[in-house]
Amino acid sequence: MAQFAVIPALDLKDGVVVQAKAGDRADYRPITSPFGASDHPAAIARGLLAVTGSAALYIADLDAIAGTGNHFELVRGISDALPGIALWIDAGFSDVADCAFWLPLGATLVIGSESLPAVDNWREIHGAFGESVVLSLDFGTDGSRGPEPLFSDPALWSNRLIAMDLTRVGADTGPDIGRLKRIVAAADGRAVFAAGGVRNLDDLAALASLEAQGALIATALHSGAVTQKEIAALLRGRRP
Repeated sequence: MAQFAVIPALDLKDGVVVQAKAGDRADYRPITSPFGASDHPAAIARGLLAVTGSAALYIADLDAIAGTGNHFELVRGISDALPGIALWIDAGFSDVADCAFWLPLGATLVIGSESLPAVDNWREIHGAFGESVVLSLDFGTDGSRGPEPLFSDPALWSNRLIAMDLTRVGADTGPDIGRLKRIVAAADGRAVFAAGGVRNLDDLAALASLEAQGALIATALHSGAVTQKEIAALLRGRRP
């Protein structure tokens, strides 16, 4: 049985780490965290990684996603502070040129469906960078966000996928198990990572039981609802 990964998530907006909640990005506020002050993202990232034992950190650059700027230099600083950690970055990539701007960081680029104008943009990105990129299938209150073929045609998917439910992020509602189950089945062996809604260890265990490759998590770590000891026990249970 494959190892289940618990990947911490960091949301950046206006130069600080913010608390994501229900996808309403205009209302995201600087986070209150036991791991550090909101204007010290590297410290917070270090704390999240210590709790999860993860070798990867997911970063959402909300300014870049909104088209109001970017946190390139801030993310470079985080990368320098965390040698050996693989950064997964979602910075609103819409075409190959967007991706090329971030390549000097050596990070894994997460291509959010909500940022893609058309399916051809995804085809060009996937064709240029192959399986080094991760496709994020984004869902909001209005349903799927992005070009419809990305949701209906699994042949378009990359080998790694994120099922991102923005409405459940930080909302203490639990993950959408039914949707994730359908995506894992359609993925036909591709690695699927769940994002949005994880409240506790039971939610993580439920996702693992669906044969998801892992989960992105933030709020439950900051609140202490999921602990280092619990994650370690879950991961030990998933080892072959």
